[in-house]
Amino acid sequence: MKKFGLLLAGGIAAIVLLGNLPAVIGLAISLVIMYYAVKGFMQTDSTAKKVMWAAVGLIALAITASNVPAIFGIAAAYVLYLVYKNWNKKEVVVTEESNDPFTNFEKQWAELKKNY
Repeated sequence: MKKFGLLLAGGIAAIVLLGNLPAVIGLAISLVIMYYAVKGFMQTDSTAKKVMWAAVGLIALAITASNVPAIFGIAAAYVLYLVYKNWNKKEVVVTEESNDPFTNFEKQWAELKKNY
């Protein structure tokens, strides 16, 4: 049943990611442009170049703000990562411990042998 839930969540996340893929790509491109605009703005001493880099940065900021649906795509990619990470995870079964010291010793000895 756990695998079915993971498969369902992964399928929905994949559909959401594919639907928002252009927005995610646009967000990435606009963030790169904004990074270089800020970097160019900080490095130049000329007023004209500062105005140009500020304009480029504001345009990139407007493009970034228009790609808000990309947040859903990024969240879907994270859900896909979690599904992939938990796909083969073993469930921990808690059993009732016995008060017999020999039973516990045998179990601990088997765990030690398994680790080494």
